[in-house]
Amino acid sequence: MDARTRYFRQVRRLRRSARRWSVLAGTFGGASAVLVPYHGLGWPDAIWAALTGGTAALTFWRWSDLRELAAQPAPEPVDPARAAALTRARIGAVLARLPGGAGALAELRRVQGRARIRGSSVVPAWERLDRAAQTLVGLAGRLGGPAESAVLEAATAERTLRELGERIAAVERVLPLTPGEPGLQQAHGELLGHFTDGVGAYEGLVGAAAGYVAMDGRLSADTSSVSRLTEATDLLRGIADGLAEMTTVQLGARVPQGHPGTDRLTA
Repeated sequence: MDARTRYFRQVRRLRRSARRWSVLAGTFGGASAVLVPYHGLGWPDAIWAALTGGTAALTFWRWSDLRELAAQPAPEPVDPARAAALTRARIGAVLARLPGGAGALAELRRVQGRARIRGSSVVPAWERLDRAAQTLVGLAGRLGGPAESAVLEAATAERTLRELGERIAAVERVLPLTPGEPGLQQAHGELLGHFTDGVGAYEGLVGAAAGYVAMDGRLSADTSSVSRLTEATDLLRGIADGLAEMTTVQLGARVPQGHPGTDRLTA
């Protein structure tokens, strides 16, 4: 809700409240004016007087608040496009807090971007940009320390490249309408070249980020777990060999002398 809508809603709410209290004050005042002379003064008249005075005071305060608010200038009307953008931003912020909401919003924006450039010469480089951006999203959680600034720069570069791609697609849709404009053709070719070069630079940044993650993993790799697993494997094999020897000895001790199988065990 914008400030102008909020202002007029508050004015209407105060006006309704002031009218309601005015009606109540008039009702209690009229009842007091009739009942007090009719029955004479008594303790019930104190109740009527209190109700009349209280509603009259609240009525005065409400009308004072309404006059004070109405004296303030109303906020300027908001541009409909800006209001729609603010509404979308609020809805996006709410959805981003939900599980999986951020990924769904990112995919929705990518689909909308593809729809705006469909059928143009920007599509191949745009698809490369999509793949590189998705790869960088998977690497972003492992890019810490000095690489965090590179992630922010990559996000800014991605937005700039997407805006440039949409601009190129818009210019390309106008080209068939102006076949005799060589300057427009040249400008379109230069913009497309800049966009392709930018996508290539972005892919190089993503490759460098992957190399950073790989080297950082090599430096911080924990080899102690591998050595512990090797020791545990050797220990288990030793225990298994010992159990096998014990089983063989016990079987030999249980077979009586002269049994047909004794010769084979002795052999």
